[in-house]
Amino acid sequence: MLGSALVVSPGSAQEAGQDDVPTINAKADGYRGIWYMNQPSNDEYVYKYSGGMGTYCAKHKPFAIYCEKVNKTFFCYGGATKDDSRKLLHMVSFYDHATGTVPRPTILLDKKTSDAHDNPVISIDNDGYIWIFSTSHGRARPSYIHRSVRPYDVDEFTLVRATRADGDSTAAITNFSYVQAWHSADQGFHVFFTRYNYPAARTICFMNSADGRSWSQWQRIAAIGQGHYQITGIGQSKLGSMFNYHPQAKGLNWRTNLYYVETEDNGASWHSVDGKPLELPLTEITNDALVHDYESEGLNVYLKDLRYDKHNRPLLLYITSGGYESGPKNDPRTWMLARWTGSKWTMSKIATSDNNYDMGELWLLADDDWRVIGPTADGPQAYNPGGEVVMWQSRDFGETWNVMRQLTRNSPMNHGYVRRALDADPAFIAIWADGHGRMPSDSHLYFSNADGDVFQLPDTMESETAKPVKVHAAAK
Repeated sequence: MLGSALVVSPGSAQEAGQDDVPTINAKADGYRGIWYMNQPSNDEYVYKYSGGMGTYCAKHKPFAIYCEKVNKTFFCYGGATKDDSRKLLHMVSFYDHATGTVPRPTILLDKKTSDAHDNPVISIDNDGYIWIFSTSHGRARPSYIHRSVRPYDVDEFTLVRATRADGDSTAAITNFSYVQAWHSADQGFHVFFTRYNYPAARTICFMNSADGRSWSQWQRIAAIGQGHYQITGIGQSKLGSMFNYHPQAKGLNWRTNLYYVETEDNGASWHSVDGKPLELPLTEITNDALVHDYESEGLNVYLKDLRYDKHNRPLLLYITSGGYESGPKNDPRTWMLARWTGSKWTMSKIATSDNNYDMGELWLLADDDWRVIGPTADGPQAYNPGGEVVMWQSRDFGETWNVMRQLTRNSPMNHGYVRRALDADPAFIAIWADGHGRMPSDSHLYFSNADGDVFQLPDTMESETAKPVKVHAAAK
């Protein structure tokens, strides 16, 4: 239960430090996600986007990781209190594959906000310690890095007072946005993030660390126009970033073009997909990282996932649309896959859906079994984010796609932000939340297996562990 553990002091405002750390390390009595909205739209759709945002946003990765050594899938999410679905708590837990149960989730910290942009992401090091990167939306709130006290254990975490190289000295790391944290056995942590007003409104950056405590100097990847969103990934021997850009003077709701850069030496140098050296940060609209000029087509670009195929070649998942506002006027919202063949980019259409913020990811289960899982079927709140979750499959390396099965049906609220578990076991490959698209609501959390069965995590628990309930069975 929450109890008095939530009586903590908030961090200060501008460039907030970490003197008052709201670490809780208490147990909740169930799994409840945060409800969040952004930008009232003053129309029938009510908000630009809204709903159950426990696994929001697309630019946060990852939310779940499977560890074969202990046969558990560890995950984090943006939680909420029993009485207030808009109070953000950072939650950490796991699914025990041996018993088919989950424990009461750990309340790591109270982020002192209702903004789901502050949702956490998870990483696990070589020794099994769980790391949680707690982000911030801009520079007004503090960010945190925590590490579990014990390997493969989520009961207790301690603050990591991380520093970064800054010229000939070091600086404390107390603020970052849109974090994507990857870990490799030989090099440690590779983290992509956004820094506001650095110099662009949203400057995309990279840093690395062998131990999670001492980090490299921040690298600016790009600062074109008013800045960028990025989605990143890790391959067999490379790291990559796909990104769009915000044109000057059009406002941050406009985002267009598709770019891709990669490094094979942990950020020491960067190049385009065809090996052309790049001098970072990129500042020109047209450059060697440009995958496709969507600006000339008048299309917005919404980034979803970056994977690497068996040849270590990038696969970019994204949505294009005619504008940022909800509703049919910006149809179609087209789910696209850009695949590098080794000599050129090929683009294929996967599906269409009814909102720019419909979110799914790309699973590569076998050479002839690529899947996209996302809310591409209409939900009860049409043209709001999310909907009914559908599993799409490609047998020909992404060239054509067909519905494999629909995972949810007749739902009272939209399902959204379907996220991939890293190194997934077939019993738990995706996690997401639901929520009402047009008014505050409770939000439940779900996961699915590779067959398409859907399980709901218990929103109230009477005992220390419980079995998730199967709520949708895969069609036979």
